[in-house]
Amino acid sequence: MTYTPKLATGLVAAVFLLLTACGGGGGASSKASGNDSSRLASSSSIRVLSNRADLISGGDALIEVIAGDKRPAMMLNGKNVSGLFQQTPDGHWRGLLTGLKLGKNTFTAQLPGGDAVAELMNHPNGGPIFSGPQIQPWVCQDGALDEKCNQPPEYSFLYKSSDPGTIGLLPYDPQNPPADVADTTTETGVTVPFIVRQELGYQDRDQYKILTLYDETKDWTAQQPQPQWNGKLLVTHGGNCGAAHGAGNAPVNDYAGTIPDNPVNENSYVVALGKGYSVLSTALDNAGHNCNIAVQAESLMMGKERFIEQYGPLRYTIGTGCSGGSIVQYTLANAYPGIYQGILAMCAFPDVMTPATQFTDYHLLRIYFEDPSRWGDVVWTPQQYADVEGHITHANAVTADEGLYKAALNPSNPCQGVSDEERFDEQNNPGGVRCDVLTYIKTLLGPRPPEVWTELEQSLGRGFTGLPISTVGIQYGLNALREGLITPQHFVELNSRIGGIDLNFNWMPERIQFDEPALSNAHRTGMVNMATNMGAVAMINFTGNEPAAAHDTRHSFEMRWRLDRAQGHHDNHVMWGGPIPFVGDRNYVFLGLDYMSDWLDAVEADTSDTPVAEKIVSNKPAHVHDACSDGNGNFVLEEMCPEPIVEYYETPRIVAGDGIYGDSLACQLRPFSREDDYGPIPFTEDQWLKLEEVFAEGVCDYDKPPMSQQPAVTWQKYANDKGKVIYGGTALPKAPANSGLGWASPAFQVFAD
Repeated sequence: MTYTPKLATGLVAAVFLLLTACGGGGGASSKASGNDSSRLASSSSIRVLSNRADLISGGDALIEVIAGDKRPAMMLNGKNVSGLFQQTPDGHWRGLLTGLKLGKNTFTAQLPGGDAVAELMNHPNGGPIFSGPQIQPWVCQDGALDEKCNQPPEYSFLYKSSDPGTIGLLPYDPQNPPADVADTTTETGVTVPFIVRQELGYQDRDQYKILTLYDETKDWTAQQPQPQWNGKLLVTHGGNCGAAHGAGNAPVNDYAGTIPDNPVNENSYVVALGKGYSVLSTALDNAGHNCNIAVQAESLMMGKERFIEQYGPLRYTIGTGCSGGSIVQYTLANAYPGIYQGILAMCAFPDVMTPATQFTDYHLLRIYFEDPSRWGDVVWTPQQYADVEGHITHANAVTADEGLYKAALNPSNPCQGVSDEERFDEQNNPGGVRCDVLTYIKTLLGPRPPEVWTELEQSLGRGFTGLPISTVGIQYGLNALREGLITPQHFVELNSRIGGIDLNFNWMPERIQFDEPALSNAHRTGMVNMATNMGAVAMINFTGNEPAAAHDTRHSFEMRWRLDRAQGHHDNHVMWGGPIPFVGDRNYVFLGLDYMSDWLDAVEADTSDTPVAEKIVSNKPAHVHDACSDGNGNFVLEEMCPEPIVEYYETPRIVAGDGIYGDSLACQLRPFSREDDYGPIPFTEDQWLKLEEVFAEGVCDYDKPPMSQQPAVTWQKYANDKGKVIYGGTALPKAPANSGLGWASPAFQVFAD
């Protein structure tokens, strides 16, 4: 079937303002002047819209005061700021406070029943807020005014050409406007020239971009947004997983370097702008630039705060992105719920650690398979490589290892912002800057304990980042042995010779042993996504076959299987498949935006007290369901594509006996036993003795939960009040009452308990 997108109805700007102003229930009473009987609950009179009141940054905050038609007297730190406030169509008073001092600020509204008071905790625009000590060294952009990369935002204009052959946006000069500016009619029913204003600025030491359809002849404020805006925000992301040490560029395309931009259709962010969406992107939410989940969350929080303060409260936020872009969306939705209300994920991985385990195995298997001198008394064929890896072709392992794993895990690789002289070199500069992702997320995982330090760590007086992955006990090729695809001698030689990698990315004969607390912290921080906090987000996942490009369709299914395990259903997770590699169908990025909008519009209209996770399911429109495409934008099946249209393969650990979820970083062990099933061909006595030596600590017991597995702790901070690091994080206090209400319409319950 084909789908004709529906326009949002009945949601003009005035109604939007009314919806976003409506807030949740009560909270603790604020301190007021006079006696106790004159106190008012701040939650019933002051609403902090742009962010949680304790996580404000940059010296600004968008505030709303519920009062009568008469403007109340309002004070910030004792200074009258009443003139900053304007009355909204619903009769509330909304104003952008500026000039907040660092630390605690007191806002007071003098109302007839007594004063209402709200405390605002302001943090530096350059960060950090909750992500802990910032990565060093760090190189700022040209034009930065200080070491935190601060500089005033810059504004420029772009436009969409009326020439149908022109893809993307072109520079626009308001003083010399071009003759080929297209028109667009947005979801609000307003027709305007397709002119876009770009705001480019810096927060948290890195770049953000905001794109909006904009009438340069008129004002736009958070109190009075321009009417073409539909109140929705699209957040774009970048691919891969990297560890930059300097300011970068905020991406705006869905694919962002993972696969080429669409050469035929318009870019999806341009289509979204034409519908009235605004588009936000931050460099730190490009996983190929920054693979630290806490910094990703902090950057996106700050970007949304900036947007709300300058453009107005949001109805909801939709994320979109491929590969690393899917990782950011899925992991932030689980570890920092409320960031997104909808997710459009393609070429998906559920988290960072899931592919890390698979790619670690690939790396070790490649070292063994591709060097015949390591084989011992056997000969391996390329098909047997793939049989052990659980795939149709060994090429997938090569792509994953060369294109992703080595670049992310080798500490001596180059990285942005670190010179050759500064960078780690095991022989010539062992104390240099390590450019691997594990070092980059040391705040999350924690350092290795002193009792396991290597000589290098001892000489430096510090432990490197703890290892959250183990290969101890894994019986590589077990199911291939049982099926007769490899011989017992293949199995023995492989498992006795596969070895591991050390902290400096060198091969070693021993298996990899995990460190604590790194293994536990990988789970509690959300680096492993067990999907335990994802009920309140709607998800549409696009996928297609690509058997040699390291983005297995299996990972999309892993997200679904984990949802089933965590919440007993996957009703908030829709999968679309098709024959186009990576994404199934290039039209999905456009169709998905419309379908997601239909879904979230329906949830938004549900003003009942039903928990948001139930609303997401009960209000899912009938036309939003699993589907299979012909690759040309047409649904040919109202269910996920069967094989061979879309196939998913196994991983080395599944071949070794692991389950389907893919989130086992380290297995529990049981004794190696001759009573186990090793297939129809018996081992010789010499082979048994060799295996007993290899598995002296035991073999993986996949009937038991993985070691240290635990759900993510949501909304964590990674430093105490004095800025000292808290490795592994600790939960932030509960959000102050009635703050962050501009993040989404009331139906979505942002910052839920």
